[in-house]
Amino acid sequence: MKAAVAYQQYKNSKVLTASPAELTLMLYDGCIKFCNMAVMAINGKDFAAANKNIQKAERIIGEFKMTLDHKYPVAKDFDNIYDYVLRRLHEANMYKDVEIMNECITHMRSLRDTWKEVMKQAGQPAMPEAAQA
Repeated sequence: MKAAVAYQQYKNSKVLTASPAELTLMLYDGCIKFCNMAVMAINGKDFAAANKNIQKAERIIGEFKMTLDHKYPVAKDFDNIYDYVLRRLHEANMYKDVEIMNECITHMRSLRDTWKEVMKQAGQPAMPEAAQA
């Protein structure tokens, strides 16, 4: 039990001390994690868990949409991508379709990898993979 409490405290402190860029990266990773968990749940015929994890991924994408700064033209492109992925997540949830989920995961990984590259070019090191869990 002590280890679990210590790990939770570490995770909380990691979030509280993260830069906005690192928080964005954490959200991308979280969305991908929830999508992967939904795939596992669908494969295991646990449709309630699949629904729960897809909804978590949808909430993260909804947060991305709400924080877009539309004074920059690229925001419209991101808005369109997020709308598309949300639509596909809804379809995956309705039909419990792993193929659609994998498509969504591919899109979110691409966005995450692009964000990592932006961070790198801006001189902000991305967190090590092990620290992102």
